[in-house]
Amino acid sequence: MHRPHHLRVPAPSAPPLTGHLPFADAPGVPDPIEVTSRWLTRGGRPWFPVSGEFHYSRHPAGAWEEELLKMKAAGVTAVASYVIWIHHEETEGRIRFDGDLDLRRFAELCARHGLDFIPRIGPWSHAEVRGGGLPDWLLARDCTPRTDDPAYLAPVRTWFTAIAGQLAGLDRAHGGPIVAIQIENELYDQPGHLLTLKRMAQEAGLSAPLWTSTAWGGVRLPPDELLPLYGGYTETFWTEADGGWPDTCRKHFFFTHQRDDEGIGADLRPTTVRGGEPDAFADRFPWATCELGGGMAVAYHRRPRVEAADIGALGLTKIGCGSVWQGFYMFHGGTNPLGELTTLQESHATGYPNDLPVLTYDFQAPLGEHGQYRPSYHELRLQHLLLAEYGHLIAPMESVLPELRPDGQHDRDTLRWAVRSDGDSGFLFVNNHQPHEPLPDHPQTSFTVELPGAGGALSLPSSPVTVPSGAYFCWPLRLDVAGLRLEWATAQPVCTVDADGRAVLVLAATDGIPAELALDAGTLTSVAVPSGEVSEADGRVLVRGLRAGTDALVEVETAGGGRVGLLVLDAGSARTLYRGEAWGAERLVLCGDGVVFDREEVRVHSRAARPSFAVFPAPGRELAGAVRAGADGVFARYVTDGGEALREVPAASVTLARAAGAAPATVTGVLGRASAPADKYFDTVAAEYRVEVPEGLPDGAILRVRWTGDVARAYAGDALVADQFYSGRVWDIGAGRLPAGTLRLCVLPLAADAPVYVPEGAREAAGVAAVLGIEWVVARSWAVR
Repeated sequence: MHRPHHLRVPAPSAPPLTGHLPFADAPGVPDPIEVTSRWLTRGGRPWFPVSGEFHYSRHPAGAWEEELLKMKAAGVTAVASYVIWIHHEETEGRIRFDGDLDLRRFAELCARHGLDFIPRIGPWSHAEVRGGGLPDWLLARDCTPRTDDPAYLAPVRTWFTAIAGQLAGLDRAHGGPIVAIQIENELYDQPGHLLTLKRMAQEAGLSAPLWTSTAWGGVRLPPDELLPLYGGYTETFWTEADGGWPDTCRKHFFFTHQRDDEGIGADLRPTTVRGGEPDAFADRFPWATCELGGGMAVAYHRRPRVEAADIGALGLTKIGCGSVWQGFYMFHGGTNPLGELTTLQESHATGYPNDLPVLTYDFQAPLGEHGQYRPSYHELRLQHLLLAEYGHLIAPMESVLPELRPDGQHDRDTLRWAVRSDGDSGFLFVNNHQPHEPLPDHPQTSFTVELPGAGGALSLPSSPVTVPSGAYFCWPLRLDVAGLRLEWATAQPVCTVDADGRAVLVLAATDGIPAELALDAGTLTSVAVPSGEVSEADGRVLVRGLRAGTDALVEVETAGGGRVGLLVLDAGSARTLYRGEAWGAERLVLCGDGVVFDREEVRVHSRAARPSFAVFPAPGRELAGAVRAGADGVFARYVTDGGEALREVPAASVTLARAAGAAPATVTGVLGRASAPADKYFDTVAAEYRVEVPEGLPDGAILRVRWTGDVARAYAGDALVADQFYSGRVWDIGAGRLPAGTLRLCVLPLAADAPVYVPEGAREAAGVAAVLGIEWVVARSWAVR
């Protein structure tokens, strides 16, 4: 049965409020940042930032630069980081900014590579850190933290002054990268204190065009002083072990105009108390985010697994909902530093409701704890390329939604879709994916979008299609491409590149949906296709039957005498697409591995002996470090060559030194939640395996462990060097933390009756403490110039 979907886009709203907020950029900057009531601007143009969280104090300083370049290659434009007080001042009066705590160097590296920087200065940050980041010595004082108690504000003032000293000269007035500063975190009912903290930070010398605050939980903010930022996670570690998938997560896979996620931080907020109305700021502030879930941490009592499609679907859905700032937490995982006095993770021992691993803060992020590329990295990069190209168009566009069915966010049968439009053009968003509860195929689907502009209604595709279960995508509506009007396409726009005197728009097909292009006949004189057929009707030229791939380049001569290309990549190839400055021009690079662009050099991160990549348009010269290997459609294919041979790493082997005993009885802590087993069990009950770590492992090498059990820890001698709670994932241990010699892997089994959530299919395995296999994973960096 044909299932038509119809949406009428109303005439555009009145222009947004401007000048109503007291945010001001530094005088004389060439690209002043401003805030309207619906979007942000930079240099007078709508601005759609993409921020990603990366905690410098949770990653080795020697690797910061390459990891920042990885984030930039993923389309991240701003790097956010908590400045975690206890990491810097574990002992009162000894504030450290050395080594992995060098805040200034981290900010300078952002600036060097054209990335904006957003310090989240607290003083309370949460971040799953001991005391929420407040040092033990402060919590032991006779004061009331997170209030205007003078006994609390005095050390905070000293801390803010220290941060300001580190960031001096890195503000916008001096050409620096700091575009925003976050005050506190998840403080929902103390607007006066938030204002006090902002004034103290300004008095200390901190400056930014944007001052922000987290806005979930019905937060109350001092009027117009802080830009409210929202979040939304695909999963939670902070809810109950037996609570199922939270409704507060489910709603993020629907198109909605509700900004608040009252579930974030709810375990630390009294259930009977709220701040203000959930969307109290919608009329004065744009919908901006800072904590869209790039993954999720695991607690002992609850260990969610997050898949790449979960993250990709949530991100795209938020754009369709009306987001004008995509902010991901975390984008890069990390490792908790070892404290001098205590461990530094959130735990029951510090009065928190959740026991977190001592060391790992991998967060299942797009870039892992040791810089590993995850599939979610490629999912998000595809969206961020779209925003880099068309974010200035999307940001002012209003989101228009079909009516929800009466059962609202428990409805799994109605197709979820939305349109963002300025009245004349727009983008159609569809999400048919959510975790845990698969959504059905939607056969015989078509859309009609009534636009109030002169062009009128659009109906697409030419014939109804099946929207497959798990699919999520964005289609263009009346998109101008260098003078050619693309009326609609059943493929997602990605980016453009100039090639041989023509603009080429790249689109990504969706598996299971035929790629079609509808072109305004009045804006073209000829069309040439590599496959499929071309027909004309009702003033449109329709391209059907196109086989998506690296050779699917549709060539168009425009009515204005120009040339335009429309390249429709298949879904798999599209997820290997990078865009960056390389070999003297902006180019597209296809590579299934990691790629970073660093001035005159492109580096490929790969485990392959000789990785390959493809380039469009092809450089007009030979490349140092790679040899031409022929054509890949319109791309030129290269294979890396030269450089030092990668030293062979001995095959990893593991031996059992002690079998596991009976699982320790479960102990409960705060809120009656299961607590992580005590340290003593790792010397008595745990299965112990031994691995010999060779000398001279290459930089970035990882010991990948396949295992089952409850909790695993790795010890070099008596020193804890890595840990993980079991959720069915492999355990990656960075070799940079491992001295040569014997490494002990200690694995505890999970008690059968433990009140612990382990993902479906992994619970039974958690009862058996075993290392199933290990390998050294070594990725080489290949430089091409």
